[in-house]
Amino acid sequence: MASDRKLHAFEEVAKHNKTKDCWLIISGKVYDVTPFMDDHPGGDEVLLSATGKDATNDFEDVGHSDSAIEMMDKYYIGEIDMSTVPLKRAYIPSEQTAYNPDKTPEFIIKILQFLVPILILGLALTVRHYTKEQ
Repeated sequence: MASDRKLHAFEEVAKHNKTKDCWLIISGKVYDVTPFMDDHPGGDEVLLSATGKDATNDFEDVGHSDSAIEMMDKYYIGEIDMSTVPLKRAYIPSEQTAYNPDKTPEFIIKILQFLVPILILGLALTVRHYTKEQ
């Protein structure tokens, strides 16, 4: 492990974000976890969600066992060049259509709750009017 301390740029590590090619950054070290994707107890989605960023907090929040921490050594491929890690990822909101409360199902139900009784009343009055004359 100590003899192969290759320095990886963040951009290079971030490219490895697929099921068949997955690298993670944990505590300043880079791990190629591709062979472990199928065996991870949380599933490969958990590992994929930790790509492209420093996954140290994600890893530590789970509370991994000692054997899991020891297992990391075999996936170690080098160190991350900290000067290439962005300080903060820019949040880019997804494109969403403007919210229009007049088109929600709740609005339609409220309109129907008002119109249906009026229509029933109108129908009842019309039926009464025509049946009364005859």
